[in-house]
Amino acid sequence: MQQKTKLFLQALKYSIPHLGKCMQKQHLNHYNFADHYYNRIKLKKYHLTKCLQNKPKISELARNIPSRSFSCKDLQPVKQENEKPLPENMDAFEKVRTKLETQPQEEYEIINVEVKHGGFVYYQEGCCLVRSKDEEADNDNYEVLFNLEELKLDQPFIDCIRVAPDEKYVAAKIRTEDSEASTCVIIKLSDQPVMEASFPNVSSFEWVKDEEDEDVLFYTFQRNLRCHDVYRATFGDNKRNERFYTEKDPSYFVFLYLTKDSRFLTINIMNKTTSEVWLIDGLSPWDPPVLIQKRIHGVLYYVEHRDDELYILTNVGEPTEFKLMRTAADTPAIMNWDLFFTMKRNTKVIDLDMFKDHCVLFLKHSNLLYVNVIGLADDSVRSLKLPPWACGFIMDTNSDPKNCPFQLCSPIRPPKYYTYKFAEGKLFEETGHEDPITKTSRVLRLEAKSKDGKLVPMTVFHKTDSEDLQKKPLLVHVYGAYGMDLKMNFRPERRVLVDDGWILAYCHVRGGGELGLQWHADGRLTKKLNGLADLEACIKTLHGQGFSQPSLTTLTAFSAGGVLAGALCNSNPELVRAVTLEAPFLDVLNTMMDTTLPLTLEELEEWGNPSSDEKHKNYIKRYCPYQNIKPQHYPSIHITAYENDERVPLKGIVSYTEKLKETIAEHAKDTGEGYQTPNIILDIQPGGNHVIEDSHKKITAQIKFLYEELGLDSTSVFEDLKKYLKF
Repeated sequence: MQQKTKLFLQALKYSIPHLGKCMQKQHLNHYNFADHYYNRIKLKKYHLTKCLQNKPKISELARNIPSRSFSCKDLQPVKQENEKPLPENMDAFEKVRTKLETQPQEEYEIINVEVKHGGFVYYQEGCCLVRSKDEEADNDNYEVLFNLEELKLDQPFIDCIRVAPDEKYVAAKIRTEDSEASTCVIIKLSDQPVMEASFPNVSSFEWVKDEEDEDVLFYTFQRNLRCHDVYRATFGDNKRNERFYTEKDPSYFVFLYLTKDSRFLTINIMNKTTSEVWLIDGLSPWDPPVLIQKRIHGVLYYVEHRDDELYILTNVGEPTEFKLMRTAADTPAIMNWDLFFTMKRNTKVIDLDMFKDHCVLFLKHSNLLYVNVIGLADDSVRSLKLPPWACGFIMDTNSDPKNCPFQLCSPIRPPKYYTYKFAEGKLFEETGHEDPITKTSRVLRLEAKSKDGKLVPMTVFHKTDSEDLQKKPLLVHVYGAYGMDLKMNFRPERRVLVDDGWILAYCHVRGGGELGLQWHADGRLTKKLNGLADLEACIKTLHGQGFSQPSLTTLTAFSAGGVLAGALCNSNPELVRAVTLEAPFLDVLNTMMDTTLPLTLEELEEWGNPSSDEKHKNYIKRYCPYQNIKPQHYPSIHITAYENDERVPLKGIVSYTEKLKETIAEHAKDTGEGYQTPNIILDIQPGGNHVIEDSHKKITAQIKFLYEELGLDSTSVFEDLKKYLKF
């Protein structure tokens, strides 16, 4: 059986390429499932483990752009002399731990997406799609299946791989870093692999096998960032390609998910508040699909399958947070759903994985990570509180029914491997080399009281031996939209900043999803100003508790996070000295009134409909960064934008920048001589992607800007960055 990833939530992340002015990944606008897309990681310095991402995770209903990640120098893992093969009967956890204990500890690198199927591993090697036998996956002994250069794309990479059940075909979605367009190639596996077909603009895709043992590929087609059509295709002597379903409502999108046991292919139709799921029988894919529950406004649900039962994660009923329900597969309608497990208040469901006898929930409760292991035979629940340094999960694909592996990470700490062993009922962590950051830094969980009394969680990092934190530079992170969590995945440049004495603060404001669905609801539509009040409260609380001061405080945001960052620059510019923005959403009003843009209709549930609702229009005018620029002192601002970005049009960013510069010039003229004009920099990068997280050029430009604005020496920080980035 083809190896599956963890549940629908993680599987959908990249199947939803058109929701939200954001990347990431992760992880339904209300669901906040895991932070970002992680590629396979080869062990080097930090004992990073393989992350076999067959299906990436979803990150809230918003779009996430796959990270290409960096590698640390051009070094390959040092092969151990006299290395002995691992015993065949050793279980997966023991194999991983044994490998960890023999790995060199000098470097690490992050590799491309890979998939295990049968006895092979499929992955990208250089510019080729290749496969090798599982036990030889880390060697150079592989078979080339397809050369990506045949597509004549600029620096193509494989975004997703699916292998047909009997391994006659493999499908791979191929993209480039400077565009969101994709091509899905179908390779016929034989002694001489050949490309059987290619389809443009494929979003999600899955294989099933019909009654006559013929492989059938179901896929969704994306047009102008919208995904409404489902197709199915066969190859070989019986070629066909037909449209199977079309969604008529433009505010909805469609994606596919194959349940972990491959029993059902689910067609998921949803917008930001409502969903509908249809089942295609994995044994009879040509039969008409079965509707689970017709869409009900405000009801979201996702489906997994085990032993003729459907497990449904849904917000139906009170409270309107996620809960786990189940029903017989042959009676799927909502009136038959039985409550199976409820979450505590202020809990966010990050992901779920289904095993033969257990269901594993990955949770964030009050800004801390937990794993709940539910015994399906006796309904027992074991809740495990994870280490306080951990800020994010990386789910590991797993076909071993005895173990549930995953990784934990933070913005300054590379992933660390953990495995829950069902037989022993215990959680094991990797042994061996301990990252020095655990001793040289601190992570604090703080709260700020917003003006309406709400307590807003913050995660703060700083060096353990830092003295007089009030004189240290502070970098504040904010997002606060679509029910998405702030990204808390490992970022080498953030680690370098902490090593250089910076304080990092992640403000989990309303509009995000860190405390569940209600946390998002309290920061969208006509409650968007709550997120701004939360951000102001967080920064003031940090200063009040001795973390830096306004003259050394900087702020960073990307995409929809630019709304709150830009609004703060208008309302309380004295709180920060400098700001970096990437592909920021700054002209909310004009964008949401332009229904010709691809995402406007889909995003009405987040921002409102100013074209037809005067209340929404007037409310947006109160916080829209572009609308509220005024003659006053502003912090210096560095903006990175992308020339052909379809999600946040360049026109709005340019208009904002020009208006801001004109207003600042007007203020400087009125203020007179001696006024120090802030620097406003617009860096327009070529390409049509939305956010290129690992662009070395962008990273170095932003860090250089922050150091210059604060008058700090950046020599040592760039030397340290060279340890991680290829310059």
